[in-house]
Order: sequence, then C-alpha cells, then structure tokens
Amino acid sequence: MPADEPADLSVNDAEEAALLGLAPVAPSARERYGPHPSQVIDLYGPDGGPLVAVLHGGFWREAYDRVHLSPLAAALADGYGLRVALVEYRRVGGGGGWPGTFEDVGLALEHLRAAGEPRALAGHSAGGHLALWAASRALARCPVAAVSPVADLARAHGLGLSRGAVAELLGGPEHVAARLPEADPMRLPPPDPDTAPVVLLHGTEDADVPVELSRRYAAATGARLTELPGTGHYAPVTPGTAAFARLAEELARGA
Repeated sequence: MPADEPADLSVNDAEEAALLGLAPVAPSARERYGPHPSQVIDLYGPDGGPLVAVLHGGFWREAYDRVHLSPLAAALADGYGLRVALVEYRRVGGGGGWPGTFEDVGLALEHLRAAGEPRALAGHSAGGHLALWAASRALARCPVAAVSPVADLARAHGLGLSRGAVAELLGGPEHVAARLPEADPMRLPPPDPDTAPVVLLHGTEDADVPVELSRRYAAATGARLTELPGTGHYAPVTPGTAAFARLAEELARGA
C-alpha cells in the first residue's frame, strides 16, 4: 500500500477489539527493578527457559499498561517454552516521558541481565520504538523484533500520530527538535547486526502506525522488514492469528 493512502480503519478496529477482548493472564512471578509502582516486570513460563523481554505499546501514555499483552506473554510461554519478561515502565502522565521512560527501559534490561542476558527483545508500537532505541544504545545485546514500531519519531511527529504523542513523550513541542537526536532511532547509530540484529514486523493496513515508518527505518539501517499484507496494528500481538505466529517464530528462532 502506498504510504500516502489511508489504511483501513475497520481492520484496526476489529483487531483491537479482538486483542482487548482476551482475558488478562496473571504472571507466574513478579519482580521489581525500582521503587516506582510502574517499575515492575511480570514473568511467564518455566524457570530456566530462554528469556525473552517484551515492551508493550500505548503511545507511551499512562492509560495503557502491560496487561493487554499478558495473553501474548502467556501464549509465548505455554506454546514455545519461553520465559517471558513483560516489562512495565513509567509512562507519560505517570512519572514517565523524557527521560524517565527511557531510563526505565535501561534499568529493566539491566535487572534482567542479572539472571542472564535476554535471548531476544520484542516491542510493540511505542514499545517497538523503545526496543529499537535500546538496541541502538547497546542496552539490548540480542535479536530484536520490533512489531508495528514507531521507528521514526520525527516522521511520526510530523504526521501528528495519536494527537501529538511524540511531543508528549519528549516533554512538549518546544523540546522535540532538541531531544530527537537522543530519542529517535533514526537519529541514533544503527544497532550492531552482529549483537542486536533487528527484524521489523508491520501490517500494511496499520492505521495507528503507518508501515511507512518501518520502511523508512529499514531503508536507513538495513534492518530486515517483513510486511504483513492485510494486517493492521494489533493482530501481530494477538495469540491465535497468523501474524502472531510469525512473531512467535521470530522470537523462538532468536532465543
């Protein structure tokens, strides 16, 4: 789909309803990596299984937490034998934004490394942006799967995605230009393909984060992009879909 053609909103709406209609799944364990209520990690799956860290999306806002990805974490653990660490972090409106959200990603990955280096890192939407950011900053030293990521902050800001979410993340419109060089994966050094190879999974019908952003990132960095025809924003993180199976295969291969 050409970048200037609107994605089908009905695809996104149906996928969002399917994901949010799934019952939350309680973790098998929970760990803290800091004193803030959002500095927690939910763990799913067997002790000793290959560790996969997951960063959720929600345009970095407090209203959206990790719970909507708990079915994904449980499905990866139950179906693929992975030890899934579903990371929460401070978000805009809850003590996050610049720089707290970014600091928390580093702190969470450091905490996980105490029990062994994660074998893979996945992030969805805003979490995909944070996963790419972590890889560029050498905070992630493992394969990275960025799903429907906000991979190009400057372009996302120019498009006004989610009513100015990028400006909110960076502390206001007046700070965007100054902070993009430290926050935008497109402005940072590309991740080392030997230590943090990146795959992007992006639906061509994504109306929340246009596939154009992943195309731009892949062209600029050489990251591998897998486009998912007919797929919107939420199917890749919804257990039972073909798009989720593609993500699970990538993570199992990396782990």
